Amino acid sequence: MAIAQAAAVAAPLVAAVCPQPSTSRWALLSRPPVGFRWLRRRAQTRARSRRGARATGRGRGLVVVAEFGGTYEDGFEDVHKNIINYFTYKATHTVLHQLYEMNPPLYAWLYNYVAVNDPLDGDYFLRLLAKEKQDVAERVMITRLHLYGKWIKECDHAMMYERISKENLDIMRQRLLETVVWPTDDTSTGEFKD
Repeated sequence: MAIAQAAAVAAPLVAAVCPQPSTSRWALLSRPPVGFRWLRRRAQTRARSRRGARATGRGRGLVVVAEFGGTYEDGFEDVHKNIINYFTYKATHTVLHQLYEMNPPLYAWLYNYVAVNDPLDGDYFLRLLAKEKQDVAERVMITRLHLYGKWIKECDHAMMYERISKENLDIMRQRLLETVVWPTDDTSTGEFKD
């Protein structure tokens, strides 16, 4: 019976954490990140909790599925994927600028292709592009790798850490200034003695 209860509670969790395959990879990116989620209990569990709630005085409620801040013990795979997707986007725009000057008909084709297919989809975008025009896809992939190589040489991780820390501090300082009620210089309410 305890196994059945655990399975009933775990089923919505598995459904929420494991995304279903979709036709668009962009649909996976538009979902909210895994983190603090609330899921309703299944009908059987709700009925049991109602019976227990009457006895204990607690009401029905929501179930905490994951921690608020998310867990990063597993790694930063989502960050890695977003970096790769961004370099695909940047490489596609670089190739577009190159084709604008050197090959206007191919530029027009790629421009129309980008209008329909989002380069921020990264892997999915390049797979479709390789089916349509493999030479253009190879050019985008080479440009993407070149841009990443330039960025990794110029990226100063200590400076990035300092920029993030400074930005966090500035945001909190601005928020504090918005919430503080400053005293007024209203001299009509009281008299000052020398």
